[in-house]
Amino acid sequence: MSKRRVFDIDFDETSVPAGTDDSAASRRGPMAAAITENAEALSARQSAEAEIRAENDRLAHEYVALRKNGQIVGLVDPAQISASKLVRDRVAGRDPELEELKASIRAVGLSNPIHVEEVEGGYELIQGFRRLSAWRELHAETGDAKYARIPASLQARGAQLDHLYRRMVDENLVRRDISFAEMAQLAMSYAERGGHTVTDAIETLYASAGRQKRNYIGHFVRLLAALGDDLKHPEAIPRATGLSLVKLLEAGPRFAGQVRAVLNSQPGRDAATEVSLLRGAVTGASKAKPGPGTAVAPRSSARTTIKLNRPEGVARCTASAGKFEVLLDHDFGTVDPRRLELAARAFLDSLKDQTPR
Repeated sequence: MSKRRVFDIDFDETSVPAGTDDSAASRRGPMAAAITENAEALSARQSAEAEIRAENDRLAHEYVALRKNGQIVGLVDPAQISASKLVRDRVAGRDPELEELKASIRAVGLSNPIHVEEVEGGYELIQGFRRLSAWRELHAETGDAKYARIPASLQARGAQLDHLYRRMVDENLVRRDISFAEMAQLAMSYAERGGHTVTDAIETLYASAGRQKRNYIGHFVRLLAALGDDLKHPEAIPRATGLSLVKLLEAGPRFAGQVRAVLNSQPGRDAATEVSLLRGAVTGASKAKPGPGTAVAPRSSARTTIKLNRPEGVARCTASAGKFEVLLDHDFGTVDPRRLELAARAFLDSLKDQTPR
């Protein structure tokens, strides 16, 4: 008969018999605990990744919206920027104020980035022609690396041409030096490229300008159309001179030929000389005796007001076309008519030799 072995088993005092109320976690082994911890870490990581993806999606949509509106600013190589898509309202030739702009950029930098649109192989300039010109000259003159790239707001490609023109025009309307001839030239070029009438072009491009200003632009369109390439410096023509020329051109069909002959008599003229010749043409037409087919000079819309301190008070004098008024706290009706006549003659005689402007 075989003998049965008996083993002594020692139970740990901390062991918990089956069926007690102690938690199952206290009975898990090291492997189970590790698996649980890994599962919890994986869940937390997946949750974090989902939040990151959602945030990236939001930022991406926001970035696309900013790019679409041209609100993203970056540094762009000026050599990659073309300025051929939009017709500029700047006339050809050296900008006399470019040196001032360059000095400002040297001193304080470029306070307002240029605006470009992304195109195949580079960028197309939308706003900032003068700033880009100054920046390029500074880089060529100094070779400084800080002028190798220019700050620019980036417009995503695909913007409507009308929208791009309006952005350029609205920026330039606040410039003090832009002339009516430049605005008229832009409207004419825009109409030609887009198949619009010039009137529609003015209404579209200069919608934010006042009606009177749009009317002035229309007058300068007629001036440029009448004199064309005979004007070498149309941007220098003052508003009043331009309007007077237009009225004379419309009143007399021969006047345009007379103006061309006067201009072409000095082919090497500068801007000041050209304006002087045009003013002389206006003055000469106003002094000529009216006749069949002869242009009659229009009355000026200029108005001058002066104040004179007198013993009897302040005299307010207003001068305009065909009228000179004096407002003073004085009863002129009680003055001897002969004295009034002498005063009026002396006043008119003092103005007789003055050349009208």
